[in-house]
Amino acid sequence: MDNLADTLRQFQSGTLGQADLLARVDRLLASTSESVSSLLKTLNDAHRRAPLPAEVYGEVERRIAQAIEARQRQRVGEEETYVQTKPLQPPTQPAGIAGPPGATVERMKGVGDTLNGRFVLEECVGFGGMGTVYKALDLRKLEASDRHPYIAIKVLNVQFQGHPKSLIALQREARKAQTLAHPNIVAVYDFDRDGSMVYITMEYLQGKSLSQMLRAPDFHVLPFDEAMKIVSGMGRALAYAHERGFVHCDFKPANVILTETGGVKVIDFGIARVFQKAEEDADVTVFDPGSLGALTPAYASPEMLENREPDPRDDIYALGCITYELLTGRHPFNRLSALQARDAGLRPQRPPGLGHRQWRALRNALALRRELRTPTVNGFLKEIGARDMRRRQPLLIGAGTVLAAAAAALVVFVVLRLLLPRHGTAPGTQAPPTPAAVAPPRQAAPPPTLAAVSTILAGVPCSALAPAIAGRVVRVQGYLAHSVGPARLKTMLAALPGVTRVELTLHDVDEAACPLMRVLGRYWAASRTAGVSLRLNPGSGRGGNLAAGDTLMVDVSTPDYPSYVSVDYFVLDGNVVHLLPNAAARENLAPPRYTATIGSLGNWVIGPPFGTEMLVLVTTSVPVFDSLRPDAEPGQAYLRALDERLAAIARTHGAGAVAVDFLQITTHARR
Repeated sequence: MDNLADTLRQFQSGTLGQADLLARVDRLLASTSESVSSLLKTLNDAHRRAPLPAEVYGEVERRIAQAIEARQRQRVGEEETYVQTKPLQPPTQPAGIAGPPGATVERMKGVGDTLNGRFVLEECVGFGGMGTVYKALDLRKLEASDRHPYIAIKVLNVQFQGHPKSLIALQREARKAQTLAHPNIVAVYDFDRDGSMVYITMEYLQGKSLSQMLRAPDFHVLPFDEAMKIVSGMGRALAYAHERGFVHCDFKPANVILTETGGVKVIDFGIARVFQKAEEDADVTVFDPGSLGALTPAYASPEMLENREPDPRDDIYALGCITYELLTGRHPFNRLSALQARDAGLRPQRPPGLGHRQWRALRNALALRRELRTPTVNGFLKEIGARDMRRRQPLLIGAGTVLAAAAAALVVFVVLRLLLPRHGTAPGTQAPPTPAAVAPPRQAAPPPTLAAVSTILAGVPCSALAPAIAGRVVRVQGYLAHSVGPARLKTMLAALPGVTRVELTLHDVDEAACPLMRVLGRYWAASRTAGVSLRLNPGSGRGGNLAAGDTLMVDVSTPDYPSYVSVDYFVLDGNVVHLLPNAAARENLAPPRYTATIGSLGNWVIGPPFGTEMLVLVTTSVPVFDSLRPDAEPGQAYLRALDERLAAIARTHGAGAVAVDFLQITTHARR
């Protein structure tokens, strides 16, 4: 059987036409066991001997890359690298090809070539769907005696250069990646071109891909803590990108680098797409990298395979697959695509030794329906126990120190109590005698009951108040109208029999918030033990004070059952803005006990009118409304409709089917 070298030689001698050449190449690639390094070396040796037409060279190279990728998908192998030791000279135009005789034919540059007189391509370190990655020597850094003169360069593959949108794709990749400055994301420096060759310069990483580690013959399942260190690094990278509006869209082990220093770096945001398009970003209306169709079936979510709009949960599915591989050494669905797994009704098996909570987190990340999948990376990391792995040890040590100090203090206290005589008398003296007759104490009132306190609070207008009782101490937290005031409430509660102290933790609300309190106050009070919460994300501001231009971000925690989440912003002008769901974010079904950050894309920006405003979280076991409401509407009309629907849900599904939390913020003009 002919090999690739013989086939190319026959073409160069004229005994084989271009169509026959490509057909024979396809047959050879289907049966050969040669590595990509060997095949590319054969192609380049033939090209050096007698230059091939640029389109033939590119097409053969493309078919080699495709065949190797297909073989790797079947055998779950790792991309092989190709190192060429001698540079190729630019070919001259062969006879019989259109163009001026002897004209230089531009070709794909490779090892040994120099880009723009500055970057010497020294070694091919990987292939991707968009291009080839080289280790390159930066001559400017070398001239400046930089201790780290090497960078990585991604050069467009010949076949990708032929794509009409390839130049736009690479430019967008470079620009987007430059905004992702994070310790767990490869640093991207610049975008440039040399003739028709376009490329990106980026940080050179010394290490190996996670795919190489997983596919190594001697790979053993990692201990949980070791696996979580890698999962934590990957998760931090993805969470950071999601907060800035990017979904990776092709997250897989080959796009994770384990550096020699123990770091974790995510690479190749080349087909990442803005999953919530900002109106001012004109790029997204011009070019959608998803049109290139580049993804990896074993790690792509069902929604990605169905060409649906990207969502952070697509990356979470891939992260779940990789986490499962780290813990078990195998893919959760035997490397079937998510669509195949869903159609076959497959379910991942619980990894041995994985705790109930960790398994629930991993299983939810692997859900084959987006609405049931973990909504945020941070939620997944928290549930599975991978959040801040690097700081876990010091925190445990710190906790132990505090416990030791407390124990020591207790010992000292006990010793002193044993040594000192009662009533504060000096050592060696007699304690005063107990009087022979003591007047009987006055009969004390019994401690207050929760029912008695709740009756008082129910009569307080324009409020949402939740009581708690500790012996004779009454504690109340919540929201209280300014017209009532804490002093008046404290007097009312202190008058109850059996109360010795009243402690209040209250937010003062304006009269404008009274309709809101009347509708939702009772649900808020009943929800204090449901685990729901609405908190201002630290990235939004401090202490709930936001200035004009600040981004509004909130952290939402859901109850212990699957729930539909609504977040509303009641504005001072009397309107309500629906932050979730709305036309841009329709899906609002959340798994139990999960935390999500909403608004991290910068699409909610503080503006006038300024003052004290209210955000409201409502979670329900069924959808509140059958259809989307307008993105903004009059607050009074919305509250009337909301009151009717929540009352109906509570009657049908029980009072626990509705949970509410408030978040009061103060906005002001930027000084």
